[in-house]
Amino acid sequence: MAQTFYFYDLETSSGSPRDGRIMQFAGQRTDENLEIIGEPDNILVRLADDVIPEPDAVLVHKITPQRAQTEGITEAEFAKFFQEKIATADTVFVGYNNIRFDDEFMRRVCYRTFYDPYQWHWKDGKSRWDLLDAMRMMRALRPEGLKWPMLDGKPTVKLELMAKENDLLHENAHDALSDVQALIQLAQKFKSSQPKLFGYLLNARSKKAVSSLVSSGEPFVYTSGKYSSEYDKTTVVYPLFAHPRREAAIVYNLRENPEKWFNKPAEELVKHWQVRYGDDIERLPVKTLQFNKCPAVAPMGVLDEESQDRLSVDLEEISKNLSIIKSNQNFISELEKALDIIENAQQTKLSLDDSVDNKIYDEFWVDSDQRELQLIRAAEPNEISGLITTVKNQRIRDMIPLYIARNFPNVLDSEQREKWEEHRQKVFYGGGEKSRFSKFSKRMQELGKSKLNSEQEYLLTELQLYAESVLPEPS
Repeated sequence: MAQTFYFYDLETSSGSPRDGRIMQFAGQRTDENLEIIGEPDNILVRLADDVIPEPDAVLVHKITPQRAQTEGITEAEFAKFFQEKIATADTVFVGYNNIRFDDEFMRRVCYRTFYDPYQWHWKDGKSRWDLLDAMRMMRALRPEGLKWPMLDGKPTVKLELMAKENDLLHENAHDALSDVQALIQLAQKFKSSQPKLFGYLLNARSKKAVSSLVSSGEPFVYTSGKYSSEYDKTTVVYPLFAHPRREAAIVYNLRENPEKWFNKPAEELVKHWQVRYGDDIERLPVKTLQFNKCPAVAPMGVLDEESQDRLSVDLEEISKNLSIIKSNQNFISELEKALDIIENAQQTKLSLDDSVDNKIYDEFWVDSDQRELQLIRAAEPNEISGLITTVKNQRIRDMIPLYIARNFPNVLDSEQREKWEEHRQKVFYGGGEKSRFSKFSKRMQELGKSKLNSEQEYLLTELQLYAESVLPEPS
């Protein structure tokens, strides 16, 4: 089959894939020349009554949960439609920050509805691509052909502003379908104005291609949102060592002289590695580059003189810093220790969450699991609970009651309904002051004291009414 692109975007109930749910899915297929094929998909998805959207999310996308309930379909119905009608062979799924955001939500909705979380973007010639860093690299290396906006005095490739600056049709920012249509037009302009870079990044998106470039052991060009806007998010990096547990590498930003870090122990390096935006501490110029996340990377040959001048890349300084870092193996040893400290702490934090919804990454489904998932999907709603005693995988057994309650609540018996209510109590009120209910109430109060327009007041009023309709009485 010929390769096609499927551009897609989501609007969600939260910015967190762990807690949030898809409220709107929109997508459009194109051929390999980016010409539209068929009609777009635009689907609202109902929220189960163990989810209340975050107020800020509703203010952004303007989809009330009431509208999703009235016009939408269940997660199970959506997942079935997606798997059978959209995730067809040789499809390249394309988005704008989809690797870090939308794809994570899609994996989780597949997981919760008993589909494999990964096969939709790798099996039968399927793959994915993220145009966000690709667009950043175009701005940095080959900007001719597009107009480039600024935001607060800094360069930006925000879709809404890119569309406006380049006269693209984008009638309703943060509506998923409108964003998809704007993204397709942006991709068309990218391809027509810089076909070589577009083609290179498309072909270099696979983890095999990325791994090949990184494992060469030579410096290369890397564009990422983690890097400074001052240099269009682009720098030259050197791979220090392979990640011991992932298909990834730890890379060093060769703009920075490494000598200041050489005498710091691992515990000190951890503090500088984990700097967050706004922290008053210098950031360690290292980063984890994951091969399977379509990073925008390119060999040094792409840095022509114009790019070097535009990005302030001093090749002599790059070479000097490279020689310095190669001469100090102790620094690399301390970095390896620092990485272990960071990841052990993260694993401990994740293990405190015992929710089966968030055990998606515990292990892959094996063939025997896949057969059980298929049986559950094929069963009639009133027959699914009867499968619990026959399922061998404990994780799947734990997921079944949640699946039934969220998608087929009318088949619950009194005992199942009681357990569902216990689940909802834990979801909304577990954690006391840190519970979802407390965070929701606090944020609603904060927004209520701010200056709101009539539309925002309407959205928050509807959200409050919805919350009152689904929140259980505290036990």
